[in-house]
Amino acid sequence: MSGELTESVIKGIIRKVGLECAAQGQTLSETLVAFMVRAVVLDPRNGFNMDQILTEKDVQDLIQLCVTRLLDTTNPSLSTIKMQVYFDMNYANRGELLREQQRVLEGKLAPMVRDITDHCPRVQEEIEKVYQNIVSYALLSSGLGSPTDIEAVREVTAALQSIFPQTEMTAFISLNKKDKEQQLKDLAMLVTGIRLYNRECRKGGRSIDDLPAILNEAIPSATQTVDEHLNTCHMLAHKYTALLESMQEDPHRYMQLSSFKLKEALFNVRQYEAFLCILLSDAITSAQEVETLSVQFTATMMQLKNTVQDKISVDSREVFPLFLELSKLWTSFQDEMLQLSFLTSMTSNLQQFLEIQSQLFPEEVLTSLLEGVTVKSDEERIRETMGTRVNVSDFKNQEWLFPETTNNFDQLLIQYHSFCAHAIGMKGLTLPGNPAIGILKHKAKYYVFSSKEAAYTFAQDPDKFIQLNVEKAKEYAELIQLLELHHQFEYLFPHAQARIADQCLMKPTAKCDSSTQTDTHILPPTIVRSYEWNEWELRRKALKLASLRRKLTHAMQTDLSHMKRENFTQVYLPKDAGTQTKRDNSSNVPRPQVFLKGLRGRSSPTTHMVKVDLTRAVDET
Repeated sequence: MSGELTESVIKGIIRKVGLECAAQGQTLSETLVAFMVRAVVLDPRNGFNMDQILTEKDVQDLIQLCVTRLLDTTNPSLSTIKMQVYFDMNYANRGELLREQQRVLEGKLAPMVRDITDHCPRVQEEIEKVYQNIVSYALLSSGLGSPTDIEAVREVTAALQSIFPQTEMTAFISLNKKDKEQQLKDLAMLVTGIRLYNRECRKGGRSIDDLPAILNEAIPSATQTVDEHLNTCHMLAHKYTALLESMQEDPHRYMQLSSFKLKEALFNVRQYEAFLCILLSDAITSAQEVETLSVQFTATMMQLKNTVQDKISVDSREVFPLFLELSKLWTSFQDEMLQLSFLTSMTSNLQQFLEIQSQLFPEEVLTSLLEGVTVKSDEERIRETMGTRVNVSDFKNQEWLFPETTNNFDQLLIQYHSFCAHAIGMKGLTLPGNPAIGILKHKAKYYVFSSKEAAYTFAQDPDKFIQLNVEKAKEYAELIQLLELHHQFEYLFPHAQARIADQCLMKPTAKCDSSTQTDTHILPPTIVRSYEWNEWELRRKALKLASLRRKLTHAMQTDLSHMKRENFTQVYLPKDAGTQTKRDNSSNVPRPQVFLKGLRGRSSPTTHMVKVDLTRAVDET
């Protein structure tokens, strides 16, 4: 099936599936519908051949299958895919989140910055208006109050006047645009630092929240919430794994549990666990960052107090760097508040995708199913295999890695999200791999296993089991992201719409209207007020400068110069001359003159020829 035709057909199918779901009361995102369409096409059980053109009947069957799966709210697989799409569309790491926040803040302040930097006021009223805009900018950019809070506005105005009185506006206006913007940022940071110092000295800043105290209380609470959700999903994953293992060991149990979607439920819990681990890691990083910031903020504030003390005046070169440092540290506290709010929101919103677990497996039902079944945690499974490891001598052409023989062993990028590479394709289970058994390096990729037997079996034919894992991911599309198999299915996603390499699913291409405007005068105006175009006006100024009526001409001669006279020097010009180095000569050779007589013959039969040589001798010429 050609790429262009396939993509065109799939786009039409995505649109029709979305409309059909909307008609039945389910409004779904285009990203979710697109992923489901490709997941249905990918599943070999649905009978779609990727190498053939889709017929009209194939298209209708595909649409119906997609609509059925998207409307089946009792399927954990759909919840997992929704969870993956939600996380992929909304999650941002620390750097991305802070950059986006900075971009939004700069966008909001851009009109005010233009009003301050572009205008060149001349009258006092306009200058006062620009100064008031600087006060508003310092307040809004710091995030420490609202322009409607009179007390906050007074604090900012007082702080600004202490470092930048209104009398310095003339010098500010004379700066170019870039320098104005930089000074504006510096003034805002200095004002923020002064307000924080005044708050510490209890001389103001009552509207400023105590961010370090709030963070020290909120981050442990958020971390505890994530831990509780992790413990819940760990217990469910262990129970589902035990039930699936019992199904494979006992045919009677298989008949009893086959109607339950245990594998889909297990994958749902494992994906939820993976996302929670990401959020927990971010929360731990945030807690460490807050701890470091608190120490630095306290030290800077103490140094500033020692510098200022009760002095009436302080050298700006000593305190300004400290005020700037306080402002930067407080901005970092604000960033951590934003990060905490984001993590809390993500944790809360992810919970909805696990609600299907309680619907399919209520506590009493799950308890009854687990009667007589031994439930092992991931930690217990790893402890059971800690004493076993692969014997390298049993494999001649395989490379095995162990902690004591490999540098940066803990930093190796393990395939399949560190799950057992053998259990996925053979059993459909996500068992935790134990690196102590040995990590198999195959084609520059690393694989771990849940037991020594699984490692030996996998190592006999790695490519076979890798393909089995790919086939399992085709049946359960949620495994593509859970097991990080995106490189195996790149052909399903056109390069024009593919996400960047470090992200997982696809987003629709973002489009927006934009415009640009070029400044009429990029450089500050350089008007020469003394310029005159009138020639007579220039003459009048020249006469005024000369004042010839009151000027005299003076001359004098010194002793060293009165004896000087002009001197002349005459030389002979070069004459023309010639030289002859050779002569012409010639010689003449006499031309040969030979005559032959009697060649025509006579009446007699015999011919008599006479030769006469008339050539002159050489010496005669």
